[in-house]
Amino acid sequence: MNKTVICPGSYDPITHGHIDIIERASSLFDKVIVVVMINYKKKYSFTTEERVEMIKKCVSHLDNVEVAYYDGLLSDFARQHNAYAIVKGLRAMSDFEYEFQMALANKKLNPKIETLFLTTNAEFMYLSSSMVKQIASMGGDISAFVPNQIHKDIIERLGTSKN
Repeated sequence: MNKTVICPGSYDPITHGHIDIIERASSLFDKVIVVVMINYKKKYSFTTEERVEMIKKCVSHLDNVEVAYYDGLLSDFARQHNAYAIVKGLRAMSDFEYEFQMALANKKLNPKIETLFLTTNAEFMYLSSSMVKQIASMGGDISAFVPNQIHKDIIERLGTSKN
């Protein structure tokens, strides 16, 4: 049986923490679709197309990973791609409450979909896209937080001359 899973997120921008979850999912499942989702409550620093391209640069070493974007319900995307599960990374208990609610809603909308949680590597527990954007915008060094392939893209968009 072909096991396809989805790793959804806004990825604005993708971080080492995201890559860790994607790589681990890639080693566990036959196919991983990293899907950039649209959340109209968020203000993005990068367009959907830019985020997709940045992710593609960062996961090109993973043969069983595809990158897509979707502007609708995740449960519908899962159904359209015959996905077995949604894979989400958890950093802390505060993530769990929100993700648990989303998992229940997705299960109600698509009873065939499961949500699987992978705990983030301890090295990345504190890391978020918001933190990366804030550090970059204030001239801090983000090289430990994001893949080399997209470091320059982030600095050009958000950084200051200190970088």
